[in-house]
Amino acid sequence: MITIRPIAALRDNYIWHLQQNREHWVVDPGDAGPVFAQLGDEQLSGILLTHHHYDHTDGVKALVEKFDCPVLGPATINGVTRALADGDQFEAIGHQWRVIGVPGHTLDHIALLLEDEEGLHLFCGDTLFAAGCGRLFEGTPEQMYQSLSKLAALPPDTRVYCTHEYTLSNLQFAKAADPNNEDVTARIESARAARAESCPTLPSTIALELATNPFLRTETRSIRQQAAARGANPNGSAVEIFATLRQWKDVF
Repeated sequence: MITIRPIAALRDNYIWHLQQNREHWVVDPGDAGPVFAQLGDEQLSGILLTHHHYDHTDGVKALVEKFDCPVLGPATINGVTRALADGDQFEAIGHQWRVIGVPGHTLDHIALLLEDEEGLHLFCGDTLFAAGCGRLFEGTPEQMYQSLSKLAALPPDTRVYCTHEYTLSNLQFAKAADPNNEDVTARIESARAARAESCPTLPSTIALELATNPFLRTETRSIRQQAAARGANPNGSAVEIFATLRQWKDVF
């Protein structure tokens, strides 16, 4: 069985550490120092990357210099030893993985889906956040909406491992966008309790995101009403509602 732990890094990043017996992998190491500290005398077996932003990749060079391990991720990233693209499958840490292309935050963004004895584990970088989604730095609203739709279609019990502790701020926006959603209110209380104990609010699940994440709930009447108050057509397409929500969140 794989053990999955968050390693806190930089200001609010999580590097995900996967361990099975003496095999260790990390996802999106934006800083090598916390990984060295986590591993101690253990060896790093490999690195997985979701996209090219520095806070997900800056630790790669130092980790490879020490451990001479493979790096799997988008071909756009310097140092990748095995390029991954939408639809690819590969084996790592003794289990099968599937690659899902999710452009929007960046054009090269991928999500990585692991299946083990406990079910499905989604490492989605900065595409799907707890109660939110990433900014559109390179892609279009249409691309991001389609990417999120792919992830939302995964089984409800899929665990979601995003890479920032943004949950509380995202939930404040969710409350504004979906003011009558009691699931959002309950999640705010749960997230506050976790952060008061300095505990991560992650992982989430697809089911929880479908219940509380406004970017996955563009057909909800109250969300459409809030989007209409900001210029969207209340009967417009899901992409139009999504684009309005994302623009609103950018200045929230």
